[in-house]
Amino acid sequence: MTRKTTTTVAAIAAAASLSAAALPANAADTIPQDQSVRNVVLVHGAFADGSGWKGVYDNLTKRGYRVTIVQNPLTSLEDDVAATKRALERQDGPVILVGHSWGGTVITEAGVDAKVAGLVYVSALSPDAGETTAQQYQGFAPASAFVIETTKDGFGYVSPEKFKTGFAHDVSDADVAFMRDAQDPINMSAFGTKLENAAWRTKPSWAVIATEDKAFDQAMLIHMAERIKAKITKVSASHALFMTQPKVVADTIDQAAKAVSAKKQ
Repeated sequence: MTRKTTTTVAAIAAAASLSAAALPANAADTIPQDQSVRNVVLVHGAFADGSGWKGVYDNLTKRGYRVTIVQNPLTSLEDDVAATKRALERQDGPVILVGHSWGGTVITEAGVDAKVAGLVYVSALSPDAGETTAQQYQGFAPASAFVIETTKDGFGYVSPEKFKTGFAHDVSDADVAFMRDAQDPINMSAFGTKLENAAWRTKPSWAVIATEDKAFDQAMLIHMAERIKAKITKVSASHALFMTQPKVVADTIDQAAKAVSAKKQ
């Protein structure tokens, strides 16, 4: 995306989450100087880009965290994992690795990195080693409001007609229109790639589940979170909760960082 487009999407993310951001108001909310986990890496999902994390970024940096946002190419699982690993290499200490939606698959593979101290899944996928992302949908109700249209070269977009109801019903019509038209498509073959690693088997996990998420069956989200033994937080929101509920997401990331830091002491 161009610099102009990225800036605009970031502005939309901030506007959509203005009332929910509720940034920490005083010094008591700042993380302690001796907290060992101070780095956060955020990984976006399909059909969006990293600027959607603006509200979460603002909240966490206000608390004193060092936050890095990955820009996934969405061309393959391998490419997205490589982008995440590049971000991890730049960290100066232990990290909480966070993924939204497809980003959950990415952090599951990339999260075995030694710097990753904990994982946060934001309405996110969490396959096991040897599984594909597509397999996670088996046995659950189809997401009829979330329709993907595939181009001739195999890249998927959310149907324009279904974008608001399926992706971001709690975002204003004007902002949804821009999000819809600024989609970052994903190579659909990525959903058929088997994972080699499952970081959640060795790293503690947290999950934030949007109870009004139309991209996944609720039973599927709960099943995935329970399987990885994640500490679950539920919030009334759409699939775009990483934009519309930044305080809830940031609070969960903060809880994860504090819990892991306490264990290290």
